[in-house]
Amino acid sequence: MNTTSYLGQSVSVIIDRPLGSKHPTHSFIYGVNYGYIPNTMSPDGEELDAYVLGVDKPIDKTTGICIAVIHRTNDHDDKFVVTPNGKDFSDTQIEKLVDFQERWFKHIILRKAI
Repeated sequence: MNTTSYLGQSVSVIIDRPLGSKHPTHSFIYGVNYGYIPNTMSPDGEELDAYVLGVDKPIDKTTGICIAVIHRTNDHDDKFVVTPNGKDFSDTQIEKLVDFQERWFKHIILRKAI
């Protein structure tokens, strides 16, 4: 599956770990809304995961634009970066916002080719 084909596309996200919630098995708190894209399949056998940036309160679902893919190089679980209004975030801003979870994984941020 080529997750970069979603770059620039509108996607729906179901939030199962809202902003401020605690991870069910690890001790970290979600610094952004986090969820999945329904009816998709990632290499790990689960639905594709997404970080939702640009929303400062817990939500249960949203539709937005996939502005980047966090490609984990030591795991088979890419993460989408979605913003409800298509607002762009720099790679540095993305790294800072998702560090609460991504700090434990080697990864690169993939963008749409211009």
